[in-house]
Amino acid sequence: MSFFIRNKQNSGGIKRKFNQHIKKKGKKKNINKSVPDDNESIASTDEEIAEENQSRNEEYESEEEEETAQEKRIRLAKQYLAQIEEEEKDRAEFEEGAVTKRLREEYLEEKGKLRKTVASNYINHGEPIILKCKEHKSSITCLCLSSNGRFLYSGSKDGSLVKWSLKERTKLKAIKGKRKSQDGIKCVQCLAISTDNKFLVVGDNGSKNVMVFCGNTLNHIKNLQGHRGNITCLVFRKETHTLYSGSEDRSVKVWNLDDMAYVESLFGHQNGITSIDALTRERAITSGGFDGTIRIWKIVEESQLIFNGHGSSIDTVKLINEEHFLSCGADGQLCVWGCLKKKPLCSVLDAHGRDKSNNQPMWISSIATLLNTDLVASGSQNGVIRLWQCGDSFRSLNPLFEIELTGFVNALCFTPDGTHLIAGIGQEHRLGRWWRIPEAKNVIVIIPLIQTKNK
Repeated sequence: MSFFIRNKQNSGGIKRKFNQHIKKKGKKKNINKSVPDDNESIASTDEEIAEENQSRNEEYESEEEEETAQEKRIRLAKQYLAQIEEEEKDRAEFEEGAVTKRLREEYLEEKGKLRKTVASNYINHGEPIILKCKEHKSSITCLCLSSNGRFLYSGSKDGSLVKWSLKERTKLKAIKGKRKSQDGIKCVQCLAISTDNKFLVVGDNGSKNVMVFCGNTLNHIKNLQGHRGNITCLVFRKETHTLYSGSEDRSVKVWNLDDMAYVESLFGHQNGITSIDALTRERAITSGGFDGTIRIWKIVEESQLIFNGHGSSIDTVKLINEEHFLSCGADGQLCVWGCLKKKPLCSVLDAHGRDKSNNQPMWISSIATLLNTDLVASGSQNGVIRLWQCGDSFRSLNPLFEIELTGFVNALCFTPDGTHLIAGIGQEHRLGRWWRIPEAKNVIVIIPLIQTKNK
């Protein structure tokens, strides 16, 4: 039995239009007049020129249609190489072999084998910068960055949604949360932004809908309905408008935002889904909370890989490349996994120590990874953020340094250039209200990361 349910209502394929060539009728010759006057001669010449141009256009279109698949691939490859050369020349430091290096990195990234060793360059952190606004009155639950690193989006339990300029450290736009009796966002549980910044999606805990906004203006576009439980996690597949959503109803749903349409549902988790992630491949990875499993959903093959681990709820799962990922949860473990092994490649027990009041492991509530590198960050219930270096073949985690804040670290993300780490802090955990840290402030913290000069 397949774990996938597809939408069978849209069974029609893609309609294609082909050029239709209409056979032209031949011209009648004027046999009554042996010598045409000047006007007739000019008209005849214009008609002949028009017919000749139309014939050439038809021949050109015919040549285009006869282009083979191999010729098309070669043509597109040449265009892509020219584009990369232009982009690399525009950079301040253009090195010989930059195009070859970039193509190699893109190939390794696609295969999940790209690994830049940068973690050893990080030696400390600068003074944290606090971002706060009147809209965020409750705990910050989620953060997401635009692909160029210019804009930051934050959501809160009070339903507020804010867009920030990361360079100016200023608020650009904001949407206030609504009360239960009003229409609007009740509680922002999760956020995701498409690679081209066209769509911003919000998981609304009050309506069980995925709300779609314009990434630039924050104007509401549409609500995607279908989940029967609260939306807990969202992610876009890179460079596409394919969206994956996870919910407390234990299902993952796939959406196509070009058509604003539901595609299919994925079932298998025995508990509410707590986290989801995806990169370029047509697959998603999810954690199932108290069911103790992590699942990789292979969309094309209609299959799933199941990983069992942790002694308690698995709260977060995060890809570091296409073949490796990290997980954390209430048991205080920080685990590194490979897609080809059912057990963790390495596990750090009590990665954030133990709570002195009850001797229980510190709950790890969030993870951030600098994609395709060996740098990882984890945040805990006691406000401590730790940076880690992944060892050779991802078989070890070595601590670098830590940053001490106050409150639940509900969200973490690195800027694309790796110069800053951004944290969403709250008085409560993002998924519930089991206990509260009254001395904490509901703010966003930008942490500059200090690197050695010869990075």
